[in-house]
Amino acid sequence: MVSPPPNTILVYKTEEKGSDVNLASHLLLDGFRDSYECAIVISGDSDLVTPIRMVRDQLAKPVGVLNPQRLTGPDKRPERKSAGLKAAATFYKNGVTWSQLQHSQFPNSLTDFHGTFHKPASW
Repeated sequence: MVSPPPNTILVYKTEEKGSDVNLASHLLLDGFRDSYECAIVISGDSDLVTPIRMVRDQLAKPVGVLNPQRLTGPDKRPERKSAGLKAAATFYKNGVTWSQLQHSQFPNSLTDFHGTFHKPASW
């Protein structure tokens, strides 16, 4: 008996790959290098629970999480909380909006005792 081929469709799924691994790697590496006193992670990705907990517990550094899952605008998505992120973080804020993030940016140029430095154009 011959079976007909299964019905198939072609799906293009675009998603960012590796950003959570990159963020976790730099969070840990910079923590080991003592490059920061306190980290703030802007994400709702529960894949980051383990590295956040490691930095908090093993390196004794506070890690805050700002979860931007509740967005503003006409296509506003419902709020999504991550119990794992909230438990892992030293402090946690849910429902951060893009407007709040945009208004929290440093200026394009800053000056310290080393001189003036500029935000990369890609940011």
